[in-house]
Amino acid sequence: MSRICVICAPEKLTDRGCTGAPDWIIKIVSPGNPEHDYVRKLNLYLDAGVREYWIVDPRDRKILVYYLKNEHTEDFTVKPYTFQDKIKVNIYDDLWIDFQEMNL
Repeated sequence: MSRICVICAPEKLTDRGCTGAPDWIIKIVSPGNPEHDYVRKLNLYLDAGVREYWIVDPRDRKILVYYLKNEHTEDFTVKPYTFQDKIKVNIYDDLWIDFQEMNL
């Protein structure tokens, strides 16, 4: 399982880990069960209140960015990208990830 979680609120962190939903999760697709990441995890994270969820698929060299436009919406907006793109992190005003610079 390859996953990166970003927690913006320090009060969510305890000795046992994160209490509540992380703000941003980046998931590297598992080759054995991609449906798990694309469907089950997406729905779990939406229900939990994760504000942004990226699915990085190394086989297809694509990234799907799901994010909540605001905290009052119940559905993710989705935008597709490739490993050649510079992608804005929607929960921050000035953070971009340039996948082309990573030489993946």
